[in-house]
Amino acid sequence: MEDRLNIRDMSLPEIEALITTLGKEKYRARQIMKCLYQKGATSFAEMTALSREFRARMEDLVVIAEPVLDRIQTSADGTKKALFGLADGLFIESVLIPGRNHWTACISTQAGCAMGCLFCLTGRRGLMRNLSPSEITGQMTMLRRFTPEGPEIKNIVLMGMGEPLANYDHTVTAIRILTSDYGLGFSNRKITVSTCGLAPQIVRLGRDICVNLAISLNAPDDRRRNALMPVNRKYPIATLLEACRDYPMPGRRMLTFEYILMAGVNDSPADARKLALLLKNIRCKLNLITFNEFSASPFRTPSPEAVSAFQQVLLDHRYTAILRASRGRDILAACGQLSGTRDAE
Repeated sequence: MEDRLNIRDMSLPEIEALITTLGKEKYRARQIMKCLYQKGATSFAEMTALSREFRARMEDLVVIAEPVLDRIQTSADGTKKALFGLADGLFIESVLIPGRNHWTACISTQAGCAMGCLFCLTGRRGLMRNLSPSEITGQMTMLRRFTPEGPEIKNIVLMGMGEPLANYDHTVTAIRILTSDYGLGFSNRKITVSTCGLAPQIVRLGRDICVNLAISLNAPDDRRRNALMPVNRKYPIATLLEACRDYPMPGRRMLTFEYILMAGVNDSPADARKLALLLKNIRCKLNLITFNEFSASPFRTPSPEAVSAFQQVLLDHRYTAILRASRGRDILAACGQLSGTRDAE
């Protein structure tokens, strides 16, 4: 049984290739995907549009498996954090963020993270492993199936645990399932990939698929970004921004740069002016995020006055600079606080 593939790890072309080896028509792959992702089938027995003989052959070849929804915590502000159990005993977390008329799902692509950003709780545990496509999409299918908010999820952001572009192939396969007309049917305009700055993979992503891209920047110069984000030593800011300039954003869409404000570290008006100059001539917007504190962290949340002054400099330079509200701090569900453990710090 362990040798059988999980069909939820397979994209539509991969399922088509599998069933053609069985002498079946390609359109059967579309039927299977619609059963899995739109009708919520958890076994081939439920796929009654397929012949009994075909279902039996598929059961011999593949399994249908998803993460297990272990529990959901609710924040005072309405944010919900979901803990998922994986088959090997690891845990990952997703977050449901309430909006005005919809919900946004923040999902994970790795168990843990190897990037080592100093301000991130997830990175303190290191990387356990990459998630499979079924473990990435499974967060969405389980949230849709078992939460009242599920049908109202309109946006997906891949900025939970892990670095999506360090798990490139599985992340792209998952996105293709999420956006397939026969999968979960999300528009690529409603999906955002967040990266700490893996420049070669940014270039590759722009060639392979079309989704929104958010770059975690967090410093206006290499000296401080090197200290905060070890990835910058391999892909410094100039290399990163060159990749960003080449990333295709059709229509009126813009790149997003995320900037976590840490008191006395990167939050001065002078830092904002350097940032404005750095991003000149890049079609982008900025999401400003105040640091979300956790135990044993050396960083602190800046004052509202410091945040306002930083934002105003960017507005004066004609940038769209949005102060993103931190949601779910009381349950460690805010940006950089996910840990994937049953006993949060």
